[in-house]
Amino acid sequence: MSSSDQKGLIAPIIVAFAMFMETVDANVIVTALPQMARTFGRDPVTLKIAVTSYVLGLGVFIPVCGWLADRFGARTVFRTAIGIFVAGSIACAASTSLGVFTVARFVQGIGGAMMVPVGRIIIFRSVERSDFIRAMNYLSLTSLLGPAAGPLLGGFITTYLHWRLIFLINIPVGIAGVYLTNKYIANTREPHPGPLDWVGFVLSAGGASAFMLGLALVGSELVTDSTAWTMTLAGAVALVLYVFYARYAKRPLLDLRFFRVPTFQASVMGGSLFRIGLGAVPFLLPLVLQEGLGMSAFESGLITCASAVGGLFMRTLASRTLHRWGFRTVLMYNAAFSGIAIAACGAFFPGTPVWLIWVIVLLGGFFPALQFTSLNSMTYAEIESRDVGRATSLGSVVQQMSLGLGVTIAGIVVQLTRAWHGHAHIEWSDFWPAFVTVGLCSFASIGITRRLAPNAGDEIARGKRVEVPAKR
Repeated sequence: MSSSDQKGLIAPIIVAFAMFMETVDANVIVTALPQMARTFGRDPVTLKIAVTSYVLGLGVFIPVCGWLADRFGARTVFRTAIGIFVAGSIACAASTSLGVFTVARFVQGIGGAMMVPVGRIIIFRSVERSDFIRAMNYLSLTSLLGPAAGPLLGGFITTYLHWRLIFLINIPVGIAGVYLTNKYIANTREPHPGPLDWVGFVLSAGGASAFMLGLALVGSELVTDSTAWTMTLAGAVALVLYVFYARYAKRPLLDLRFFRVPTFQASVMGGSLFRIGLGAVPFLLPLVLQEGLGMSAFESGLITCASAVGGLFMRTLASRTLHRWGFRTVLMYNAAFSGIAIAACGAFFPGTPVWLIWVIVLLGGFFPALQFTSLNSMTYAEIESRDVGRATSLGSVVQQMSLGLGVTIAGIVVQLTRAWHGHAHIEWSDFWPAFVTVGLCSFASIGITRRLAPNAGDEIARGKRVEVPAKR
């Protein structure tokens, strides 16, 4: 590789490391939840609010990141994102209560939300087209390795050191990221980005935040349940108002008209039902292994990473599977396989062989990875190139909200089951209803994907030219 090629790929490598930090941090916390709960004097399930707040910070700020990069420059926004993420990490490490920790995780989520889309913009603007695929491969590695490294790293640090160090390791990485960003990344921007839809942002972000946090706060003892339900209702009202607002706004922040596109609707709406389970499993699995089966955080991490290993293996088969069967068939049948694999994790009991647990968790990553890849591949099958940015904003927000909703629903079901059993502390038998519930959500997505045309997305899945009937 020539020196000019190496220089051209420095920016993608910087972006990839920053995203790897964010991806690892998103996955590292779950194995440490029981220890964090003991530090804060809380029940482990109540820490669902900390997981939800991070995902929420990611979701509600993604739509404005492109505008911020165009208005203030990609380098400025990217290094600010790293700074916000590191500041949130320091606040997480220094937290003395669940309330402070929840706010710190939300701040981290804001930083992460700004890093991912702005990082892609930086790559798009700084890399020669001949090197674009190689640059994007660096980013794909972060999504592949982060879910595997996170549980292992979190489990090791929690077991043999202290969970607060999980967040402190972000400080040197972040400082290096800011320095390298200043040195090697140009501050590109658009000259006339246009106005931001502030009304849409307040209604959508405020509504989603109140709705999701309100649900997550139910039974948390941070606020009264009546306050939590009031927040949930207020958030729902704001979201309904946004739906009416978006119908008449000239250029809404989140354009809901994309849901009229069949493949986009199936990918995002049907995929959201599936992602409820996808978001719940990383939260439930370490809890049942540690609180239910008595494993250490590191032992739990060694098993939890099997899900990522299954996902890595399936990604090598995804394109061939889609080419053979097509989107509609794969999404329908694989949703059932995924639901069964997720629900099977609720069958663990004291004395279950570790090898059997590992195999079930492996399958719990194998089938959902195929579903996730298929859904993402089909999203833009019928979207015009000029609309990809706006469609991405809408899809990303809905996806993040569904992941957070999965954690919230799973936590509520575990709390209700424990109350029904009359257990003072959660036990292994309190988890299976939650796994079955989120597994059924995967089955529910079949009702949406089965409405797809048999050849939907074939131009992408099988390389066929699909004739679209002319509108009359």
